[in-house]
Amino acid sequence: MQIITLHRTLYLVYIPVFNILYLTLTHPLLFQVFTRHRPKMTFLNQKPFQTNDTFIAPTASVIGNVTNWDESSVWYNAVVRADSGFPITIGFLSNVQEGAVVTTLPCPQNAIDTDPLKSAEGTHTNASGEGVVVSRKEVGKVLETGFPPVTHIGHYTSIGSGSVLTSCRVDDLVDVGDKCTILEGAWVETNVILEPGSVVPPYTRIPAGGRWGGNPIKFLGELGDVEKAGIKQKAIGRGVMAKEHAVEFLPVGNTYLQLEELEREGKTAIQG
Repeated sequence: MQIITLHRTLYLVYIPVFNILYLTLTHPLLFQVFTRHRPKMTFLNQKPFQTNDTFIAPTASVIGNVTNWDESSVWYNAVVRADSGFPITIGFLSNVQEGAVVTTLPCPQNAIDTDPLKSAEGTHTNASGEGVVVSRKEVGKVLETGFPPVTHIGHYTSIGSGSVLTSCRVDDLVDVGDKCTILEGAWVETNVILEPGSVVPPYTRIPAGGRWGGNPIKFLGELGDVEKAGIKQKAIGRGVMAKEHAVEFLPVGNTYLQLEELEREGKTAIQG
């Protein structure tokens, strides 16, 4: 048995015989299940970047070439997955709320065939984002607009719970409602509110300063100054909430690596 003290009455307890890792808050004999889930994961040598005041929830998944800028937050069960060689950026004080999915296209349909990355041996990789191979066939690296299929979320932008964003651009000061869908090549300009459940079709441009909603999306009206100010205040409020949640969780650290090493070596140890 291995007992590692994390913080006074907080312990990690590993029992090799049953291959179980437990967490206890009061006493090593009062166990609660501890998860090995890693909120951040390197993929194709691309490691997520975050500032020291970014909040990534313990049950979120941030994978690959993702940049989280100052005071941004990724909430519980949200997935930000940049595993196709194309980056995802989340701006200052922006938030990706519970259960949202943000990703990029590995191969946009009808893409322009430009400069795929191929070695002298004929092998191919998309680790650098310079090309993609699907079913052993080289395909292009750009959208029909001529831009790469990256996903960009600007500053003071809120992505509602259960929303899905794929290879799109959402500018600063945008409030994306719950369960919205924004598809590849779409561009949502600044000072925009998308009503919950809205669907933005591929290659659709949403002009600045309006309220939009529906499936497919339609213009509902212009935003007033109070509504525009509310977009920023909502993002700031989420930032404050993120700080409150962050102080409730100790850093994950590298404890799991030590426990896995003990498991491989078949050792039993007790450490206070």
